[in-house]
Amino acid sequence: MNFASSTLGVPGMEVRDVVRTAAETGCRGVELRAHPEEPVHPGLLPQERRSVVREFAAAGVEVLAVAGYARVAAEGDDEAVYEELYRLVHLAADLGAPFVRVFPGGGGRPQDDADATAARRLGAAAEVAADAGVRVLLENHDSHPSGADTARVVAAVGHPHVGAVWDVLHSWRAGEAPARTHGLLAPYLGCVQVKDCADRDGPTPLPLGAGTLPLGACVAAAGPDGWFCWEYEKRWFPGVPALPGLLAAGRAHVEGLLAGGSR
Repeated sequence: MNFASSTLGVPGMEVRDVVRTAAETGCRGVELRAHPEEPVHPGLLPQERRSVVREFAAAGVEVLAVAGYARVAAEGDDEAVYEELYRLVHLAADLGAPFVRVFPGGGGRPQDDADATAARRLGAAAEVAADAGVRVLLENHDSHPSGADTARVVAAVGHPHVGAVWDVLHSWRAGEAPARTHGLLAPYLGCVQVKDCADRDGPTPLPLGAGTLPLGACVAAAGPDGWFCWEYEKRWFPGVPALPGLLAAGRAHVEGLLAGGSR
């Protein structure tokens, strides 16, 4: 199983410690939150990028994705969004990451307008991503929480270097059954973000298996061949337990679900 963790769960942790934690807990990859408050972000100098690559390579851990905050469906000028997308793509390429994660961010806009804006911007970034050997993945999030929302945009782009991230929490909270979400996103899917929480109205993160999110159905639908990334949102919920002590059990839980566990 390809299991990864997100640095959203270890805010501010230095790269060497991120890599060590991943290696010690059986994570094959790491999704790097690309934000200025984190050690890895688009402003890194070339030598700093090379240092990150060396840290990961020495431990045999992959950089799965650069998790950016470009909002491709947001109202406003295209150029600023293009610049952010291109910076994220080149960061991912320099780090050897296959994926860049982006958000829709089209809240408050008519659906057709938000979809068209997102498709236009992603289409413009697709050729740059192709040249860099990177795929830009739109996460089902905010204005586009369901698989249907995300698939609608990615299908409109119609480029192999634009795909989707399936965040299992957002599709569940949107009322979409896991099998349907996966069926809609499967042609475009780059990775699956796994999570758990108490209920649809209580998104405080819990250890995998401790909540009520139908994670077993999500994992079963996705199957064993792709990437599962635990995006534990400690950055937004600082009072929850630290991620490093939970990672090995979380990975084992997902492995058990793949082997036929119920939840």
